[in-house]
Amino acid sequence: VQLQASGGGSVQAGGSLRLSCAASGFSLDDLNMGWFRQAPGKEREGISCMSRSGGNIDYGDSVKGRFTISRDSAKNTVFLQMNDLKPEDTAVYYCAADHTDARDYYRLCTQARNWPYDYTGQGTQVTVSS
Repeated sequence: VQLQASGGGSVQAGGSLRLSCAASGFSLDDLNMGWFRQAPGKEREGISCMSRSGGNIDYGDSVKGRFTISRDSAKNTVFLQMNDLKPEDTAVYYCAADHTDARDYYRLCTQARNWPYDYTGQGTQVTVSS
């Protein structure tokens, strides 16, 4: 199982970025997926999570209304569209996958600080300047 995150970069406040997470070794229908981020000196923060069916989605409070998670099953890829970026969004962003029961997909968001994700990508840096 591999998760390859990409799409990070440097933008000014108010700008947008689209992160991608290409999965290999499993189908998106097999695992719950999530994005979390970690800034220097701060704890992990759950950003968004999606159940293995793709039918259930949740977001962290700090990004609701600005970020959108989606997936392309044919490409086995999960995306995170980030709009209206703010300096406080600066962090390394990681995608993760988990064997958790589909009904518990939201834990990848709400318990990101300590959640033992089964698989985690390498992370992609997002820097937002004011």
